[in-house]
Amino acid sequence: MALKVSTIRPGVLVSLKTALRGNVRYYTTDIERDHVLENGLTRRAEWNTQRTIEDGDEYERAVKARSKARSIVTGVCTQGNFLLCPQASRDNLETAIREAYAVRDAFNSSATVSRLDFYVFLTEVASDDVRAFQAINSEVRDLLADMGQGIAQLDAKAIRDAANKAQSIGKMLTPEAADRLQASIDAVRKQARAIVKAGETAAIEVDQTVFRTLAESRTAFLEISDTPSEAVDVAPEAEGRGVDFDATPLTSQQWDVWTPEGLDVIES
Repeated sequence: MALKVSTIRPGVLVSLKTALRGNVRYYTTDIERDHVLENGLTRRAEWNTQRTIEDGDEYERAVKARSKARSIVTGVCTQGNFLLCPQASRDNLETAIREAYAVRDAFNSSATVSRLDFYVFLTEVASDDVRAFQAINSEVRDLLADMGQGIAQLDAKAIRDAANKAQSIGKMLTPEAADRLQASIDAVRKQARAIVKAGETAAIEVDQTVFRTLAESRTAFLEISDTPSEAVDVAPEAEGRGVDFDATPLTSQQWDVWTPEGLDVIES
């Protein structure tokens, strides 16, 4: 099975490692040692944990430095389960990494009992990486489902959270795929505004066409090969973004549509 149209652009998968070492100690005291209960199956244990921070001010600075360093890098990446950076933003990413390392080094040079570990690992991702197709398509489908669920439950915050993540991931898509996704994002945001305007206690009539728009968008992200080893025919992209990870693709010929009455399954 060949993929006729690419839905993603090449880019970079960003992996972060952050850790604070030193300054904090934990002491554990057993209250009830691990043992088997009378039923012969259930195990139970109880203990008390005490935390001691040697230098409280330095600990607070360490936490802030770690958060700042991380946000500098994630600020140029997409939101969602994966940190992805568009190829067009590669220079910005490299600058952000240098700035984050500078934050780490500045803290470590002034700390006396703590150390901040912060490392970034980059993986190049091509537009013909089948695992990338599977992972991004899967995440887009999940976010579209979250949008539908939010509308069905009249939850404006859930709708907006999913829409914001979807729009961020849209930066990793080809223009055609991004346009399809944007149509759903615009529709659900309009519905979210209507929900907020109506208020928590006021009745609201949900625009049923939004569910059809979501369903049509989801089908656009079902065109993914089921097996990573299969050949993929993809037209080259001049610039873009990417990924690298395993995900289970949705290959069924059905898709879910959330309505106020519940979950419907529509045959393709």
